[in-house]
Amino acid sequence: MAAFLAAQAEAGAKPSTLSRRAAAIRYAHALAGHEPPTAAEAVKATMRGIRRTHGTAPVQKAPATAARIAEMVAAIPTDTLRGLRDRALLLLGFAGAFRRSELVALRVEDLAETPEGLRVTIRRSKTDQEGTGQEIAIPRGARLRPVEALRVWLDAAGIADGPVFRRLAKGGRVTADALAPESVADIVKERAAAVGFAPEAFAGHSLRAGFLTSGAEAGVSIFKLMEVSRHKSVDTLRGYVRRAELFKDHAGAAFL
Repeated sequence: MAAFLAAQAEAGAKPSTLSRRAAAIRYAHALAGHEPPTAAEAVKATMRGIRRTHGTAPVQKAPATAARIAEMVAAIPTDTLRGLRDRALLLLGFAGAFRRSELVALRVEDLAETPEGLRVTIRRSKTDQEGTGQEIAIPRGARLRPVEALRVWLDAAGIADGPVFRRLAKGGRVTADALAPESVADIVKERAAAVGFAPEAFAGHSLRAGFLTSGAEAGVSIFKLMEVSRHKSVDTLRGYVRRAELFKDHAGAAFL
C-alpha cells in the first residue's frame, strides 16, 4: 500500500486524489472483513511525506461572480439555440449555486414556476446521496433574470419534459441527451474566454463559487447562503466569506 501511494505520487497524483483512493481501499477491506492496510504506520507515514513534499493546498478556480456573469452573458448571441442554452445554463447555474452534476441532471419535471420565480427540486446531490431531494428557490431577479433566460431556452428548444440542458447535434438540432457534467466546464471556459478572461482560471465550479462569493461580498448571512448552496458545514462556507472580506476593516488600513 505504501509503495502504491508513493508510485502514484511520483506519477503526478495529488494528495487529495491519493486520500480518496486510500479511502476506497480502506472501505473495500472493511466490507470484506479484513484489516485495512491504510491503518499501518508505514502507510500513514508515506501519506504524511507525500503531503509535506507536494503540499495540500487546493488550486482555486476563479469565481464567476455576478459582475463576471453579467459580462459573459451579455456577449452570448441570442439568435442561436446554442447561445440561448449557454446563457440559461450560466445564469441558472449561478443563481442556484449548482454543482455541475446537479445542473445537467435537472429535468423539466423538477421545475415549478411561481409568480416570485422558480422552485427547483434537486433529486440527488453530493450532500444528499440517498436521494431524499432538496428544494431551492430561484428569484426572477431584476438584473440577471435567470428564470426568464431559462424559459426562453425551453420555449425555443421545444422542451416540455426530460433533461433541461441538452446536447446539440450538428446544425443546432436539440437532442434528447442531457449534457455531460464536463460540458458545463467547457461552456464556462468558452464564455469566459469570449470576454477576455483567462479560460484556464475557470471551471464548472466557478458558477457555484461565484454565487457564494457575490453573496459574501453583499453581506448576505452565511445561513441564507447555505439555504441555496445546501452546504452541511458552516466551516466550508467561511472560506468564501473570508476571501470576500480580506480587505474589509483591514488591520493595516489606517497606517499603510
